[in-house]
Amino acid sequence: MLKSKKFLVILAVFMILAVVLSGSIAAQGRTFLSIATGGTAGTYYPIGGAIASVFNNNIEGMNASAQSTGASVENARLIYNQEVEVAIIQNDIASYAVAGENQFEGNQVTNMKGITALYPEVIQIVVRADANIETMEDLKGKRVAVGAPGSGAEANASQILNLFGITYDDINEDYLSFGEAAGRLSDRQIDAAFLTAGIPTAAVMDVAATQDIELLEFSDSDVEKINEELPFLTGVTVPAGTYSGVDNDIQTVALQAILVAEASLSDEVVYDMTKAIFENRQSLVDAHSRANDITLDTALEGMTVELHPGARAYFDEVM
Repeated sequence: MLKSKKFLVILAVFMILAVVLSGSIAAQGRTFLSIATGGTAGTYYPIGGAIASVFNNNIEGMNASAQSTGASVENARLIYNQEVEVAIIQNDIASYAVAGENQFEGNQVTNMKGITALYPEVIQIVVRADANIETMEDLKGKRVAVGAPGSGAEANASQILNLFGITYDDINEDYLSFGEAAGRLSDRQIDAAFLTAGIPTAAVMDVAATQDIELLEFSDSDVEKINEELPFLTGVTVPAGTYSGVDNDIQTVALQAILVAEASLSDEVVYDMTKAIFENRQSLVDAHSRANDITLDTALEGMTVELHPGARAYFDEVM
């Protein structure tokens, strides 16, 4: 009887070890990825979610998920700290990060590599139509959302305001995410908001559905001045009808959203990721219209960091 019980205990131990071992082996055969995006009311989050789905559906053993974050500056720091494997970042912020400049002085991000350019990110200065804001100078004394702390939008807001001789001392600044800024505009608690995102931006559409808005427009000379000081920013047009009530084309500036990877990701994994994006592009387009801008012809436009060898290998094959 004792021998029988002893045998059963040993058998149970072996079975538990077998389950643990098999689970370990299965885990070793999977690749877990966190993709840092932005706030849920912006463009990064839905695009990042669509990219995660493409990876999961087309790369064997892949388990990718999109993570909502404070966007570009925070995403660069998450890559630096190896807290995420992939991130969407503005190309100007990525450039500052790898060079250790501006916000990254003393904290150079040396482990960031590029995968592909994604789409233009348009700087939109959304104002309430009744706020009497026609020019940048009119923002003085107004309540202005400048972006979430640690976001590329906030960095852009500060840079552009400074180019026009305006500091945060001249405005009542509020550090808000896209969703928060939309809510405050709708509730008439702020007068204007800086947003840097692909168009149409969900947060702006939400505001336009509840009240009259306008987009602050830059003149040709404004665009020239901005581009001279901030070469990442180039002139673009927000087409009439992009948002309810915005009935004329609006000239503003834009930069580029890029997809980056933590440098230690294997060449094979990054090759598979890059291939999956371009061979399943329609799935991305079906998820968000901004993905129409993700093409092989523009894959390297605005790429401000060195390509990951895995991405380079794919582009060498198809270009």
